[in-house]
Formats: sequence, C-alpha cells, structure tokens
Amino acid sequence: MYLNRHKAPLTLFLLLYIDLLNGQQYVIPFKSPSDCSAEESFDISSLSCVRCGSNQRRSKTGLSCICKTGYQTLTTDKASITCQQCPTDRPAVSKDGFECIRCPGSVNDEGKCQCLPGSVLVERDVNGNLLDEASCEMCNGNSPGLSVPNNSGDRCERCQASFINSSCVCDPPNVLAGGICFPPGSLSTNVNPSVNYAQLKLSVQSAWFFKNLYSSSAACLVFFNLTACQALGNMCVMNMHSFSGVSTDACGLFNTIFRARASFSSTQDISSWRVNLPWLYYGDEPGLATRVLQTDPVPIGFSFRGRNKNTDINLVAAVYNVRGEFLRWEQVGGGNLQLCPQPTTKQAAAFSFGTAYQESCDLSVAELLGTHPEPLFYDVFMDLGGGENRKLLPLPTLVYNQQYNGRFINQEKMKNWYLSRRMFVVDTLSGREKSMSSLPKVIRVASSVKIRFQLVPRTQEGQVFPPLMTVTYRDVAITDINTQTVTTTFAVEYEMDQNEARIKTDTALGVMGGVAVIYSLLKTVNWKRRIASPLVNVETMGKFLLFYAGDLANVFFTVTVGSGLYWLIFYKAQQFVSVLLPLPAQEERFVTYIGCAFALKAVQFLHKLILQVSTDVFFIDWERPRSKTSRTVQAAGEPKRDPSPVSIWRTYFVANEWNEIQTIRKISPTFQIIAVLFFLEVLGFSNLALRDPWPTLQRSSQAYTPSYSLMLRYGLAATLWLCIGLLQVIFFTVFHEHFVEDKIRQFVDLCSISNISVLLLSHRCFGYYIHGRSVHGHADTNIEEMNNNLNRESESLCGQRGLLPNTEIQTFQVSLTNRLRSHYDRIREQIGRRNGPSRLIDASSANQFEQRARGYQTMNHFLGSIIDHAHPDMDYIVKDKLMFERVIGMEFLEPSEKSLFYNDEAHSFSDVLFYGNEATLLIFDTLFFCVVDLGSQSFVLAAVLTCVQQMIFRLIRNTLGRKNLVNKTLVDERFLI
Repeated sequence: MYLNRHKAPLTLFLLLYIDLLNGQQYVIPFKSPSDCSAEESFDISSLSCVRCGSNQRRSKTGLSCICKTGYQTLTTDKASITCQQCPTDRPAVSKDGFECIRCPGSVNDEGKCQCLPGSVLVERDVNGNLLDEASCEMCNGNSPGLSVPNNSGDRCERCQASFINSSCVCDPPNVLAGGICFPPGSLSTNVNPSVNYAQLKLSVQSAWFFKNLYSSSAACLVFFNLTACQALGNMCVMNMHSFSGVSTDACGLFNTIFRARASFSSTQDISSWRVNLPWLYYGDEPGLATRVLQTDPVPIGFSFRGRNKNTDINLVAAVYNVRGEFLRWEQVGGGNLQLCPQPTTKQAAAFSFGTAYQESCDLSVAELLGTHPEPLFYDVFMDLGGGENRKLLPLPTLVYNQQYNGRFINQEKMKNWYLSRRMFVVDTLSGREKSMSSLPKVIRVASSVKIRFQLVPRTQEGQVFPPLMTVTYRDVAITDINTQTVTTTFAVEYEMDQNEARIKTDTALGVMGGVAVIYSLLKTVNWKRRIASPLVNVETMGKFLLFYAGDLANVFFTVTVGSGLYWLIFYKAQQFVSVLLPLPAQEERFVTYIGCAFALKAVQFLHKLILQVSTDVFFIDWERPRSKTSRTVQAAGEPKRDPSPVSIWRTYFVANEWNEIQTIRKISPTFQIIAVLFFLEVLGFSNLALRDPWPTLQRSSQAYTPSYSLMLRYGLAATLWLCIGLLQVIFFTVFHEHFVEDKIRQFVDLCSISNISVLLLSHRCFGYYIHGRSVHGHADTNIEEMNNNLNRESESLCGQRGLLPNTEIQTFQVSLTNRLRSHYDRIREQIGRRNGPSRLIDASSANQFEQRARGYQTMNHFLGSIIDHAHPDMDYIVKDKLMFERVIGMEFLEPSEKSLFYNDEAHSFSDVLFYGNEATLLIFDTLFFCVVDLGSQSFVLAAVLTCVQQMIFRLIRNTLGRKNLVNKTLVDERFLI
C-alpha cells in the first residue's frame, strides 16, 4: 500500500515531464554583436549578449570583455577575467594588460605609456622582467644605425633603402610617400586619384588611389620596384584600362612609365611586355586584334572521341593582390572567375571543349562586400602542356567598358579593339571615398565573363585560334546593401566562320527558288487552261503568288530541315573537331527562314482549304423506275399518269459517305503526336539538341545541362516528325489499305453498288469523275436480289464496272470543253437559287423549290446523257495521260471540241479531300509544331497546340464542306449524320 501511494505521484510526474519534452519548441531570440550594449559582449557559444563583469567593458570586436582603462587583468579561468585598478604610483597598464607600470612620459587614451615619434617603448629587460618604470629609447636614424621604429613601435629596424644613406629622415626637397623617400623631380606629385564610373557618369576620389597612386608610380619609375609596378598596373585595371587626356591618372602614369622603359629589353620576347612592368596591353596598332585572334592557331588540337580524345581546356592564372604581391598560380575554375555558387561538377563543364556553358545568378551586394574586401587580379593563360617544357599561351582580354579618349573602342568593330591582359571580378575597394574602412560609394562587378573559342577554317584536326576572354563590368551605386543584388554571368562559347555555310544555304535557296518560280508558272498556265480563260489579269497574278507561296514554302522547308539535319549529324558524330554550332545570334537568319516557311505553307494550306470547300459536287443517279403506277397529277385540269419516283435514299447514303471521308488522312494525327513526344521526352532524344558534342540520350541530374541549339532542336523535331509520318503513310498505304480498310476504294465501290456516279469540279473546266453506274441496271432492290447481283459480279457472270466496255477503271480526271461547262452553269443556276426568308414563304417559294428539283432532275439527265455520248457537240474521249503529265500533275492538251476523260487508277479525286493532300498537311503540322517549340522551348506545349490546331481545322473543313455539299447537291443537311 505504501509503495502504491508513492508510485502514483511519481508516475504522474514522469508523464508530465515526457509531455513537456514532446511539446518543447526549439526557439531562441536573435541577437547580433551590434545588439549588445557597451557593458555587454556577444557570446559566440550561446549566441546571446552577456553582461561584462565589474570594471570591464566590451572589446573592439564585441566578442569579449576587457578591463577598463587604468585597470589591470589579475586572473583568468579561461572563461572570465578579474580587473583591479592600478595604484597611483604606477597608474599605467603594460601593453599585455597584466601589469601596472610608471610611464616616462604621457599616457594614451587606453591607459598605456606613449613615446615621442622616432622612439620605441621598453617595458621589460632582456630577461623579460618588468621594469619599475618604462623607458623611451630613441632609434638612431643616422649612420651607421639608420633605423626607425617599426609599425608596432616596440623595436627599431633599418629604414627603407630609398632614404638618404646618411639619415632616415626624408628632408625637403625630397618627397615622402608610402614610407619611401623620393628624390626631387622624380615624378609630379599632382596625381589624379579619381576612379571613373562611366555607367553612372560618376567620378569618385578613391581613398586607396589617394594613398597609393603616387607612391606606387614613383617607386616603379625611380626604384624599379616590382611590387609597386604591379600595384600601379592593378590601379589601371581598376580604372578599366581606360586612356584619357589626363596623364596623371592610373593608366596615364602607367603609360608614362611604359614609354620611359622603351629603351629596356622586353619580357618573354613580347614587345608590349616591358621589363619590371605588368603586361596590361597588346598594343594600339590598327588591326592588331585581328592578327592576334585570327592568325596563328593554338598548337594543340581537340578531339571528341577516339584514342586521341582531348576535350580538356586547361586554364591557369597568375594571381596578384591589390598591393601588387604575387600570391600563387591557380587553376581557373572552382569559383575564382565563376561567381555563381554551383556544384564542382557543373562548374567543371565550362572547361570541356565543345560544351556551350552559361551560368547566371543574382548575388547580394552585402555578400560581395563580405567575401571580396579587396580585389584579386588574374593574368589568365592557356596551359599547352609539354611535360618538363610546359608552355603557356596568354589569353587576350577584351574589356567591354574600356574607353580610349572617351570612346568605348571595344564596343566597335574588331579592327578598333584594344586588347588587354589583366582582369578582376569584384572591386569593393576603389569606390571607398573617405577612408578604406568606410562603406564604398560604388562597387564594380564583372557582370559577364565570356571565353570564346574560334575554330580554324577548314581544319580537320580540331585546331582553334587563341581564345578571347571578354569581360563586361557593371557599376553599382551603393544604397542599401541588404536589398541590392547584382546579376553576373560566366559563359564559354564556341564559333566557326559561318560565311561558307551561309553562302551554300543562300545558293540552295536561290537555285531552288528559281525552280519554284518556273514550277509555279507552269501551275498558273495549267490553272488558266483548267478554267478556260486566256486572259492574264489580276486574278492570274494572285493565283501565281498563291502557287509560288506553296512552292517557296517547300524550298524553305527543304533547306532548313536539310541544314538542321546536317549540323545534327556532323556535329554530334565527328571525331576530330571540324565543325562547330552557330551561335544563338547566328541562328537568327535560320529562324527567319523557318518563319517564312511556316507563313508561306499556311497560305498554301488555307488556299487549298478554300478550294476544297468550294468544289462543285453532283451525284448522278442512274436508277430508273422499273414499273409505272397510276398516279394522278393535276396539270392543266387533265389527269396524267407519271412513273413512280426513284428513291433518294441511295443519294443520301453516298452523300453521307462523301461527307465522312472529307477529313480522313493517311496518318493518325493522335498517334503521330504521341509517338513524337515519346521519342523526344521519354526516350530522351531531345538531349541530342543540347549544345555539346555528346550524343547521349540520358543525362545525370548532377551533370551540367547546356542550352538547346535552335538549329539542332528544329532539325531533330522536324526529322522525327517527318520520319514517323512517313512510316505511318507507308504502313497505311502498304498494309492497312490492302488488308484492313481502304475508305477511298470503298467509296468507289459504294457508288457502283448504289448506281450513282459522282462529278467533282475543282476548277471551272477540270475535275474528277467517279463512274458508279451499276452493271446490274438497278440498285433499288431487295436484299435477295442485291446478294444475287454481288455473287454474279464476283463470279464474272456480268459486265465490268468500268466506263468503257470490258474495263475496270471507274475514276477519271476530266477536262471539259467550254461549251459543256456553259450548259452546266445554266442548269446550275436553277439548282443554286435559294428560298427567301421564312416570313416570305408562300406558294411562289414552293414553286421555286419545285423548280430547283426539276433543275436537279435536268442536271441529272444532262450529265447522264453526256456520259452516254448522247450529245455529239459535247462528246468526250477517254485516254491515258502521258507519264510526264502524271508526274507534274498537268495536262498538255486543251479540250476544244471534245472533253477529255483521263484514266485515273490512282483515284486522284482525293485531291479535293484531306486524304490527297497529306504532304501539305504533314509539312504544315511539322512547321507548326517546330515554330511553337522554338518559341516556347517546350515539346509538350507544341504537341498540345498542334493537336488543338488539327482539331480546329478539321472542324472547319467538316463544317464548310458539309455546307458546300448541301448547297451543291440539294441534299438536306438533316440527313447528313
């Protein structure tokens, strides 16, 4: 019982404790060193402000507590200190803060002894024992001592070698600058310490330049000081290598010293690299840039595969700090020139030859100020290898912001370029105006660093000219460092001379365009023959332009697809580098050609669509009444016996079938889109269009993915679309139509079974004729007789279906005489008359419908009699087309007295359907898909919009074709289902 009574509270306590642990929130208040008061320090362990002890204050860093002025440090337990005030007989504190001492002179603000200039403070003897009273020992500035206090003021050291040999004092008229004593007249002290920020139209009096420009220039000029020369060169680089009329700015002073060294030998046998000076410029001779960049190839070759595979670009840089001190040799990469934070594997892709690399990011100004307090300067070289005899090739640098007497010369043509060498990426120092510890007024950032390789023309060994590094700087005026950002880009691009390819493309376009003109003229002549019009008028010119639009679209399409496929194959499959992809700017003309092809093909497509929905259609019913029935018809008051009418249902049935086949195609558009997307997105064929030489379909997510080449993307998408479409056409033509279903031939068979012929006039005097006259004489019959008729036909117990005796040819191209067409038009006028508005319908409108019906019967009888040769003055002959006529789709003979019926086993009447224009539709879909993709860079969006486009135009074709069928055949629209 006792244990149970005490166990219950213990259990409750444990449950509450566990609940508190489960519900604990790990939240702490935010504190920074600046939030702490003068009596507090920032504890780096607890990340909070901690109050200092008695007689203590915060240190300069704010991260610890120190004793107040006049107090010595007694003890420390490594976490805290104890402070005690010094006695009155020893009021000062030693330099280490642990002892109290008497001073020989004054005490500074920190409570420590202070000596006069030229002397050093001594607090301990040679054994380290504290003296009762500190002493100030004067350094001997005269010979033989020639010493001065060091920077810490605790010992004497030899004065700088530039001082007069007998003394360390720089007496007038000598000039003391930067700790160096210069003889009079060495260099004018009137130097210009300003830094020009041309983008902001601002000039800043730089604290760094004010302190170091004269001393560095004079030391370089007088004493040949290597570090001073490098520091002067760095200040010129910070001023964008710019020359102006002012000879006292950084670059002006450098140029003065450069000219003064003209009598000295050059460095590394390079005339523009003077002894003891940094190499900043290549020279100012006209056309020098062209000679440097496009004369001598780099003595190594690049290869994408094989035993001699070489795709590594090895760049090294000599790194200097702002004071001109050499720091190290450094491999370019890994973040020195690439400011954007990226994984090492992605950054390394920039130095794989052939991979178009570009990375951009926005960097915080506050972060740049913290990570780049001083600029680093790089002299970049290309490592040519060679083992023990290792060679380096300097990379010419083009500073886009460089000015020459106020002109941005590097933004002009190449012959005016002024190539330079040294560069930096971030400068937060030169824009500090008041002091070097103050916040800069302006910072300068390399917003774009681009390395460009140019292929040697007609090379078969992968040789390139010296690569060019182009640097563009951005001036950023500091307003709020916590919100300001800077966009920076690092890119490596490759180019070759595209003039030869451009000439070949333009030549192909010119030759094929000329052929297209001739072919379009032939089409126009043939069109004039088909409409029986000898006059050349505005309509003729319009037709020629429409024909030429379609043919020229095919020319543009052929050339662009061929070009895209050429680059895709030869760039991705080459071993030694011999071709490089056009740059995005060089692809603009190619994209223009694609746009022209699409626009012209759209014109051709709409032209054909309009022709199809305006084609004359007439169904010739050969059926005749079998018997007569007594049917009284009131005519002039007398009864009349009239034969029973022929059923219209067969005509409706044929019209329905015709309506259904208007938009069938030789391919499945849905399958086409799905198949193309499957290859591009699922199998990864889209990766073949990336701007790198690797023909791999799958890429690692950790690897760098370059941008797409529009030319490769178009060539890949167009070729894939055409190949899949062509395979579909072959499948439907060879297999599906022979073994599954051929709707065109089925329609011809239906016409024969229905005893109905079809006349299609796509032009005024040209069209197509489907002979559907039944060999059995009748089609209005019961199922038993119909079955017997079909069996007799299959057993060849009756005549053949052809127009001519003992022939099977039922389809013809017809070229009509003008007389026949005129007679046809007179009858068509009766059929084409429409009823007025419904409110005006009366007996006269009913008579009008009867008149149209009689017109239909008249047309049916007239066309039937023409087929039966019942009109000698409008007769026709049947013949075969010449081979050349079939190839070019034209007719050489013009019907004068008799119409011409050309045997047409190819069922060319499908030309007035989508089915017979598959090539036009396929090319139009290809161009539509590619144009949308090039604009959106999305194959999925292009596929969706292509599908929508196909549905819209299919709906338009069905709707307008349906109305045309109703208007031309008197078939009621309600029966077209």
